Amino acid sequence: MDRRKFLHDSALGAIGFSLLNKNLACSRLKTRPKPGLGVALVGLGYYSTDLLAPALQLTQNCYLAGIVTGSPEKAERWQKQYNIPEKNIYNYQNFDKIADNPAIDVIYIVLPPSMHAEYVVRAAGLGKHVWCEKPMAVTVAECERMITACEKNKVQLSIGYRMHHEPNTQTIMGFAKTKPYGNIQKLSASSGYFDNRTHGWKLKKAMGGGATYDMGVYCINAARYVTGQEPVSVLATQSTNRPKIYTEVDETMHFELEFPGGARAVCETSFGKGMNSLQVDCANGWYKLEPFQSYSGVNGITSDGKLLDLKINNEQAQQMDDDALAIMQRKPGIVTGMEGLLDIKVVEAIYRSVKEGRKVMI
Repeated sequence: MDRRKFLHDSALGAIGFSLLNKNLACSRLKTRPKPGLGVALVGLGYYSTDLLAPALQLTQNCYLAGIVTGSPEKAERWQKQYNIPEKNIYNYQNFDKIADNPAIDVIYIVLPPSMHAEYVVRAAGLGKHVWCEKPMAVTVAECERMITACEKNKVQLSIGYRMHHEPNTQTIMGFAKTKPYGNIQKLSASSGYFDNRTHGWKLKKAMGGGATYDMGVYCINAARYVTGQEPVSVLATQSTNRPKIYTEVDETMHFELEFPGGARAVCETSFGKGMNSLQVDCANGWYKLEPFQSYSGVNGITSDGKLLDLKINNEQAQQMDDDALAIMQRKPGIVTGMEGLLDIKVVEAIYRSVKEGRKVMI
């Protein structure tokens, strides 16, 4: 389904922002059927259906309160499965009426990347807190619009980087400060899977498709949180083994990042092969996670034999519980909009490097 058809079928109306600020949801908890913040999922594709909705049955600080979908069939099925009140079911035509629903505190955007900016800005204008799936958006300019809208409306914006909530990942983030194995010299990160689909939004440039946006941001983000630094340059090359399918977007991207002080990251992402590893080589040892991003958990080890194998029950549930608690405590979330923007800044530089055939500064 391309963007034009998506928008046509959804019968999108005028935006009509409401500036009602209803972000202090914790004051209304006593009227709720469940404790915590009410979450409305926007877009009921695979990620919402198979991962987020089940995870919301496990959360302690939030719960599934509503949905937004352009499919009456999905609306009926979800209503029955999750006992969602009729008044909490919306389509893209009446989306802005969520402003008047005190049962919904958070709007979670789970749409193709090209639609993230529009719906984050609209949700913020309704006075609702916003969670947005990765990648945050297609351009840095869109990310900036999203951040500004949330700041203007005094609502919190969190990006769905679930690995920031995962304990083994948090351990190696800490290594960036404590440097138990000395200064980082080189790291390698790879993230990909074989996608046998021959159609869909991930194959469409206008909708934010391509391996780099979908899987490459895991590598970019990992390189940034492993080093605790922002890359200064990138050299990238793009390839495909299926040119009849990957006519608009990248099937495989190889890129190398340079960081201040000399650390280098060698990264690869692909829709053409499975890979999932992160290794960090330091002056006095090394550590790695393999897989470093997986719905079933991550595993790792260090050069001196320490295991990085802490487990959590459900990554998506942990992410949403952490983000909901931050809202209720009026504290910054673990993954802010700026975190998402900095990754897209690198993505833009990667594509510029491919286009120009040279190393570019970020």
